[in-house]
Amino acid sequence: MVKKASAGALAWLVLALGAAAPGAAQSFREGQFDPAIPTLTAIAGHAPGTRITSPDQTYAYLEALAKAAPDRVRLVRYATSWEDRPLYYLVISAPQNIARLEAIRADLATIAAGRPGNGSALPVTWLAYGVHGNEISSTDAALMTAYHLLAATGDGEVEAILRETIVVIDPMQNPDGRARFLASFLGASGIVPAADRQAAEHDEPWPSGRVNHYMFDLNRDWFTLSQPETRGKVAAIRQWNPVVVVDLHEMGGDQTYFFSPAADPLNPNLSPAQLRAYELIGRANAAAFDAMGEPYFTREVYDLFYPGYGDTWNAHHGAIGSTYEQGSARGLVFARRDGTTLTYADGVRNHFTASLATAAAVAANARRFLADFAAYRAANASGAAGRGAYVIDLARRRWNAERLGRRLAEQGITVLRRDGPASLCGRSYPAGYLAVPQAQPAARLVASLLARDTPLPRAFITEQERRRAEDLPHELYDVTAWSLGPMAGVEVALCNAAASGAPVSAEAPIAPRAEGQGSFAIAVPWSDSGQARLVTLALREGIEARVTDKAFTAEGRRFPRGTVVFLAGANSAEKMARLAALAREVGAHTVALASGWVEDGPNFGSESFVRLTLPRVAVAWDEGISQLSAGALRYVLEQRLGLPITPIRTRRLARADLAEYDVLLVPEGAPAGVLGEAGQRTIRDFVRRGGVLVAIGESLDAFSEGDNPLLAVRREAALGRKPDEAEKKDKGALAEGRAIASEAEYREAIKDQAAPPDELPGALLKVVAERDHFLSAGYDEGAVVLATGTRIYTPLGRGDGTNVLRFAAADSLIASGYVWQENQRQLAFKPYLMAQPQGRGLVIGFAHDPSTRAYLEGLDLLLANALLVAPARVR
Repeated sequence: MVKKASAGALAWLVLALGAAAPGAAQSFREGQFDPAIPTLTAIAGHAPGTRITSPDQTYAYLEALAKAAPDRVRLVRYATSWEDRPLYYLVISAPQNIARLEAIRADLATIAAGRPGNGSALPVTWLAYGVHGNEISSTDAALMTAYHLLAATGDGEVEAILRETIVVIDPMQNPDGRARFLASFLGASGIVPAADRQAAEHDEPWPSGRVNHYMFDLNRDWFTLSQPETRGKVAAIRQWNPVVVVDLHEMGGDQTYFFSPAADPLNPNLSPAQLRAYELIGRANAAAFDAMGEPYFTREVYDLFYPGYGDTWNAHHGAIGSTYEQGSARGLVFARRDGTTLTYADGVRNHFTASLATAAAVAANARRFLADFAAYRAANASGAAGRGAYVIDLARRRWNAERLGRRLAEQGITVLRRDGPASLCGRSYPAGYLAVPQAQPAARLVASLLARDTPLPRAFITEQERRRAEDLPHELYDVTAWSLGPMAGVEVALCNAAASGAPVSAEAPIAPRAEGQGSFAIAVPWSDSGQARLVTLALREGIEARVTDKAFTAEGRRFPRGTVVFLAGANSAEKMARLAALAREVGAHTVALASGWVEDGPNFGSESFVRLTLPRVAVAWDEGISQLSAGALRYVLEQRLGLPITPIRTRRLARADLAEYDVLLVPEGAPAGVLGEAGQRTIRDFVRRGGVLVAIGESLDAFSEGDNPLLAVRREAALGRKPDEAEKKDKGALAEGRAIASEAEYREAIKDQAAPPDELPGALLKVVAERDHFLSAGYDEGAVVLATGTRIYTPLGRGDGTNVLRFAAADSLIASGYVWQENQRQLAFKPYLMAQPQGRGLVIGFAHDPSTRAYLEGLDLLLANALLVAPARVR
């Protein structure tokens, strides 16, 4: 049916390509084309822009291009997705450049190291497409860009691009998401494409194609490196050291086209030379779009502040990193609100045009781009961006600190290890430390990722406060804080003294730490993510364990509450040997004990110790649940902690047999309407019969509202608002007469009395622990959490439950980032982690998601307490 539509009803789309000749139609630009270079029509069976090219068709076309032009193309597989789909990039240049490709790459590596090159290098333009799988036009544009560069003959612009530069095309960064979108689209397609935005083909089911298998937004994973697609991409970019990196996206279908320069705020670690280059490339794109009569915009919406994007992360390495955004048809044709029609071919053509214009701008200024990149890296290496080093303490959360060091090294950052006791900047480090020197080529990325705070420009803050005063939305696109040390739960300090040591390898396994000589038991102190992973893996293999909610002292050593003990008497010799092997594999910290005698605190047979078993965990899945939250939680639990979970669709929960499970996890979302009364009743019965309900963020509302809530908290309105009085007003009665004497009184008069607090874009905040509750084990010194959005909850009353972690006082609340003053005052002392017994079970609520983007490793123990330990405590 779809083929008939392509040949008949969709034939008109070919006309949108704007060219009569078949050759021109294949490239979106008039010209002469080499017939030896295969067209998309010949390989995939459809002309560009007439159908959405599938992942398999994309692979076939890439292979055909590489086979047809081996003197100008290299096809490289750089990663494999979670669903085992390959990720490729194409290297395209003139034959003489391809012949000396390794020499070019080697010289680029020398330049990237901050040293003078030998003259072999050429600038690399990296064009990346489809990081969000449902942003579909970019991948087809990538294929057309590759075709045009290889097939166009007698084209001076193409000849210059191939002669003066290397072009790397990464055509499909998220093949799993693209396959998911295409399956949904084809399943909903009819004999003609529907332009109505309400049509099923434009309305993706959950999860959308935007995300990958674990439902991650891959454009926010650049410094987290949690997903294989990102790790492969970062490794590939480090091999090539591009001077320009463009990430081509789609946005809402009613919009036009965006390219750099970016909107404010700009990250302060960008250099003046980079800002000038953004202007140069922007003008080149503008000229190309002006020639087509195509509208566009710049300096709005999309900023360059958060370093976790493909544009900003690469800019911190010295490249000109840019985001390009095309209005999306989310299918083949889309009716815009202004009465015009957007076709898929329009989007493909525009991305193709921007790709060529960017590559041509680099070629026309090849020496400048290469020189600017070399100067950027050399200046950083010489210490122009800062001296001294960031010191990562290994004493607290050792495993997390080691992981942090390896993640930094994986991004091309030099990390040094100082083993054994050491001193630096007047402080002793009994367990050694990791040091990240500031004098290195990636110095600006180091500063952005490890500094306690990256300040917003003062003028930008002033403007945002003005907008808030006038009840206008703020213009922050993403979070304002991402300091990797606090997010990992690790202490990082800037020291002005030089640091020394051996480089840390990103691939090196974390060394285990085994202490003690006894054979009575193995104790696993509850101190970091590695400890939780070891315990989970051991439970999966049937190794018996007991956990305490009180600290104890044994054999002269103090063990924190939460410590897990594996008794040799309860496990066979083979199981204890397997436990030791798992500890080595994980790199965990274990202590062998010779006796069950303790000098202080509970003995192992005390009621303070309970038996741990592997919990059976269900997670609410599908409609009413945030796909990002569900994916991040599943990833952290399965991949980082090793805990298997079972997704259950929200609509099935009303009739689900939850007796099969110990824990029900409800990620961020608004599930109440989907659950209905029957679903709520099922969950209430599950908890009262001994189950553990863990609700995250917005989903708390579903369990804290109504006459008999499972969690006795209420969501707060903004400071000074009185929503109850506003709701009780008699709509038919006359309002109280009052005079308005000033603009300030006017602003107060028009306030929405039921409005929530102003939206917090995202900041790292400090929380304080209630040390007598098992859920705070591992957090006696508190923690740093990420808070976003508008939700602030009232504290639990003492008779209802426990505020296990609460936000710190206002004057000590902010760890990093920017927080509106009213939010700062209102968040103080409010709950972050709550626990309320219900019947024989327990309800646990997180006011904000502890798994966001998988970059809050310092909160892994909280999740382990809630999902691994809580069922044992409830029993």
